[in-house]
Amino acid sequence: MIFVGIELISHVPSVLHTPLMSGANAIHGVVLIGAIIVMGNASPDDTLSLVFGTLAVFVGTLNVIGGFVVTDRMLEMFKKKPKGEKVS
Repeated sequence: MIFVGIELISHVPSVLHTPLMSGANAIHGVVLIGAIIVMGNASPDDTLSLVFGTLAVFVGTLNVIGGFVVTDRMLEMFKKKPKGEKVS
């Protein structure tokens, strides 16, 4: 699947990468909600489920936030620069 993903993404035009990233962020948000629901339904005595649930929520949150930060940076590239500002 790694090779299929690389092949698929390499044929996507650059203009579409930002909308695809936003879609992936929305999907990861659903995964995050699922992890919260599963963790909420775990028995208080089931330490392993609570630890894995907490880890899943933490990693999922990092993934969603990181994705939106990257999307925001990509959208900044398309904004017009004010006249007189030098591009570094």
